[in-house]
Amino acid sequence: MQLFVPRETDPRESRTALTPDGAAQLIRLGAQITVESGLGEKSGFSDALYERAGAKITADRNAALADASLVLQIRKPAPEEITLMKEGALLISLLEPFTSFELLDTLEKQKINAVALEMIPRTTLAQKMDVLSSQANLAGYEAVLVAASHLAQVLPMMMTPAGTLKPARVFIIGVGVAGLQAIATAKRLGARVEAFDTRPSCAEQVQSLGARFVKIDLGETGQTEDGYAQELSEEQQALQKEAMAKVIAQSDIVITTAQVFGRQAPCIVSRAMVEAMKPGSVVVDLAAETGGNVEGVEPGEVKLINGVKLIGAENYAGRVPAHASQMFSANAVNFISHFWDEEQKDIQLNLEDEILDGCMIIQDGVLRNEMIRKARQA
Repeated sequence: MQLFVPRETDPRESRTALTPDGAAQLIRLGAQITVESGLGEKSGFSDALYERAGAKITADRNAALADASLVLQIRKPAPEEITLMKEGALLISLLEPFTSFELLDTLEKQKINAVALEMIPRTTLAQKMDVLSSQANLAGYEAVLVAASHLAQVLPMMMTPAGTLKPARVFIIGVGVAGLQAIATAKRLGARVEAFDTRPSCAEQVQSLGARFVKIDLGETGQTEDGYAQELSEEQQALQKEAMAKVIAQSDIVITTAQVFGRQAPCIVSRAMVEAMKPGSVVVDLAAETGGNVEGVEPGEVKLINGVKLIGAENYAGRVPAHASQMFSANAVNFISHFWDEEQKDIQLNLEDEILDGCMIIQDGVLRNEMIRKARQA
């Protein structure tokens, strides 16, 4: 198997899809690996480290794409790069399949087999391959650090000769992987933490981390098979906003993480709620890149609203690129290893496997995922 890992071209991207350690693991399996020169430059991995691991370094990106039987990268490739790949090649990447319809068209025309890493089922067996969870973990951690650096006060309670400083109040909205890590990080820094999720089953997890779960009676709610929160009705959203407004007004830091799989993130915090917070407070929206949980948020921007800083997160996992790359690479290596045939020295696309069945969205030029097909037709 000829595996090529191109350098990420998005200027906002600091991560790499495969570390030298990951390359060494795949080479031991029998893979032939080529990486683009400068692949790990932004995340602290030199070309020399890849060469030492046994990988070949190339500066000819186009030729490597044309020669590869498997291409691994983090962000989706440009359609023009897909046209360079040979028919039957396998692309493994975060493809944003519910919105990247031009890319899907090109993959189909080129008859590329495509694995969308965000579609990996959230099962026990697939947990070690779940790039969304690994990157969300780091994003939740980073969100607290960013909020603390912008906050006009310290997080922990402090007993000083000048008096006692009260602990900062942190409110986490959405208790998925990112939310749980944000809770844990804020607690470690000494804050008083509260959290809310539409899934009542999250209460025990929140309490186990020493935070208070905010109970809001929304009637019947639930989650998808993959563990994501189900979309609320308009009436439920109104109830949620009304109850959250009181907690938000008392909070020094608000971190929102709410996502609905395959759809734009729900807007659950209005501008009026932000304006009701004390001047000097901070709001970090971790869903900014998928539409945002907070009215008016923009990814990568810091806005001042009535003295409150509204921060739109953008690739927060990439703010710690060494560990983010290490985790992404480990997930990718686990995925490839799971489908590796030792005799053929190649990856075998066994669609009877529930993991591959869930994430391989295009096979031989045919879109095989019904959810994505419906989204494209909408």
